[in-house]
Amino acid sequence: MTSLTNARLVLPDRVEAGDLHLDGAEIAAAPVPGAAAVDLGGRYVVPGFVDMHVHGGAGASYQSGVADDARRAAAFHLSRGTTTTVASLVTGTPEELRAAVACLAPLAAEGVVAGVHLEGPYLARARCGAHDPDLLRAPDPAEFAALADLAGGHLRMITIAPELPGALDLVRAAAARGVLAAVGHTEATAATVRAAFDAGARAATHLFNAMRPLHHREGGPVAAALADPRVTVELIGDGMHVAADVAALVFAAAGADRVALVTDAMAAAGLGDGDYRLGVMDVAVRGGRATLAGGTSMAGSTITLADAFRRAVRAGVPLPDAARAASLTPARALGLDGRIGTLEPGKRADLVVLEEDLTVARVMRGGRWTGPPGLPDLPPAPGQDALDLRTGQDVGDN
Repeated sequence: MTSLTNARLVLPDRVEAGDLHLDGAEIAAAPVPGAAAVDLGGRYVVPGFVDMHVHGGAGASYQSGVADDARRAAAFHLSRGTTTTVASLVTGTPEELRAAVACLAPLAAEGVVAGVHLEGPYLARARCGAHDPDLLRAPDPAEFAALADLAGGHLRMITIAPELPGALDLVRAAAARGVLAAVGHTEATAATVRAAFDAGARAATHLFNAMRPLHHREGGPVAAALADPRVTVELIGDGMHVAADVAALVFAAAGADRVALVTDAMAAAGLGDGDYRLGVMDVAVRGGRATLAGGTSMAGSTITLADAFRRAVRAGVPLPDAARAASLTPARALGLDGRIGTLEPGKRADLVVLEEDLTVARVMRGGRWTGPPGLPDLPPAPGQDALDLRTGQDVGDN
């Protein structure tokens, strides 16, 4: 039981000075008797970040089928403020995808990740990006159903190129199972994309990237997604995939209630330049930019969602809007906004404490403090017992 005092609370529509009360793993409406107070010294508090598209980090990939790899990647992003992670998988063989889903499903049940995102294999060859074109295939209802069954209710999202044969039927099948269908890696026209949205697709995977570009005579996926109020558009916030002025234009066109900042981060996130793997593809990271080895196609990013959030604010997006795009909007797209995404009473106590420059000071998930490592403890409120902000326990407790 804790009260975070002297904070600047970032709410969906404003920043408000005040206190935030916690009762165990949940946010409380009022102070809990006997709660310890932590004076945040005027720091910002935002809801925990929600990354609906991330492939790995800290040298580990969700694709490997190794539970310890998934735990390491999720722990890294958690320490940087991402309290909810959907583990994204690139295109693989049927056997590789089954192994990865079988590995991730129990971790989702445990809460390490919030579910699985299949970014493929039903993608357009002409827009394959960092996916192996030889492994792409037409939508297969039986394969999809088997993977969804294997996920045990934890398949959260699937990206589909809607122009492929059978794609609209697969969109309908995904929607019927409560799986978020997204259009992406597509050469589709605006009319075909609109048909996918009418069939039940409700998201666009990394808008602009790996899709037919916006053109004044054929708006393609970009125009169709921005114009449809039902659709959430992902935006990779690394400043490389989408220019800052274009990102600001997307916020202006769609609003923060429909823009979801994502990282599309791969194993190199948190590490330096070097050579890595994304699925079966070799990736070279130079100057923080990840590209397919020997080519120029970008292969995910190396950022955290906290980086994307800061970059959005620096591009002129108001702080509450950037926070919504990094928390509430993706939570709503995933159907998780009843428990996470805002600092409302009754929701899980997932939050990030930010310094004045918006760097991460502390992270809380489910009422427990965590990283990032190596930062000094925040000062306790005068006259209150100090808390160990790495564990959430009173100093000296046994």
